[in-house]
Amino acid sequence: MAGSPHVLLIGAGPVGTVTALAIAQKGLRVTVLETDAVYDEKPRAATTHASTLEMLRDLGIVDEVIRQGLVSSRFQHWDRTNNQLVAEFDYSLLRDETPFPYAVQCESHKLVAIAEAKLREYPNAKVLRGHEVIEIHPGTDSVRLVCATAEGRAEFTGDYLVGTDGARSLVRKTMGVGFEGYTFAERFVGMTTPFDFEAGRGYSNRNYFSDPDRWLMLFKVAGNDMRGLWRVISPATTEQPDEEVLSEESLQQRMQYFFPGADRYDIHYRGVYRFHQRVASCFRAGRIFLAGDAAHVNNPAGGLGMNSGVHDGVELAELLSLVTEGKAGPEILDRYDRRRRPLNVEFVQEQTVSNKNRLEERDPAVRKERLDELRRIAADPERTRKFLLRASLIASVRKGRTIE
Repeated sequence: MAGSPHVLLIGAGPVGTVTALAIAQKGLRVTVLETDAVYDEKPRAATTHASTLEMLRDLGIVDEVIRQGLVSSRFQHWDRTNNQLVAEFDYSLLRDETPFPYAVQCESHKLVAIAEAKLREYPNAKVLRGHEVIEIHPGTDSVRLVCATAEGRAEFTGDYLVGTDGARSLVRKTMGVGFEGYTFAERFVGMTTPFDFEAGRGYSNRNYFSDPDRWLMLFKVAGNDMRGLWRVISPATTEQPDEEVLSEESLQQRMQYFFPGADRYDIHYRGVYRFHQRVASCFRAGRIFLAGDAAHVNNPAGGLGMNSGVHDGVELAELLSLVTEGKAGPEILDRYDRRRRPLNVEFVQEQTVSNKNRLEERDPAVRKERLDELRRIAADPERTRKFLLRASLIASVRKGRTIE
């Protein structure tokens, strides 16, 4: 391993740590550089779909992800205007398609910790926190990085560089790559509460509420204590400053608007977000690659962004391994962009935009047709199967194998 190619990776989030693990398991050396001392526990991505669970199984961490997460075997679409269930989709229809006919709600900070713990088993891998990359110098045969650390400047040289450094990626900017798309004009409010909507209101642990005025996403995660926390995401409908939107009074009013009846909701986390739909114009430039949010961002309707990022990393690790083992020439690395970019556009960007449009549609006729279409899909087992293959990104993985 000492003479194997060295991969530098910037960003120790869920995509970065899983990508590093995939690379390490292929026998390449990998060094992960991360600015923050710890990965914070703010609510971020949590849904892990069947296609991704299969990859995590191959990496040896799926059992721990399931143990620390919450299995979600079904999800529901509701019409919030009349509180009627529009459609329920049961992943058990995929039992002949995957060994994981469900999704797992495992918070991203848990996935990071699980992947980092596994990485420590590999002497060819290391994670260096407190290392802020401030300079990137690409070369024809290598890539050199300069980091700011508590001890001063530190330099690293590798054969390849992978940017999993988020939507504001320094790696992407160094590549001179565009980040095409848009940012939604409205803000979104996220909060968590231990109130049990499943027992108290009969909801599944993943729910989407369509409403032309105030739509809603509601889903459950296990929480650090495994007792369960519900995440509530809805648009901010006023021009109030963030601190007013997030005040206790405002959040209680918001919860009562959506779910009247409880005396008071115990709110654990509160935050304001901006959502984006953007894709980098290319995912590779020479020895530099983009993965995860550095390459693509999307709204959370469907829980697809982190999954697609993990798929990026697993694909890249396989391609680098083929070159390292002499099974393919370096030109095969072009396949990374040929596969990953169009797959993200078709299976992540298109789906998440469609999902959000369905939630917020204002035209009564269009809204009715979109909800009726969900009903028709749910009533037809074959259409449901195809719908779930796409929603779980299994269809994306299968199509990717056809792209040379």
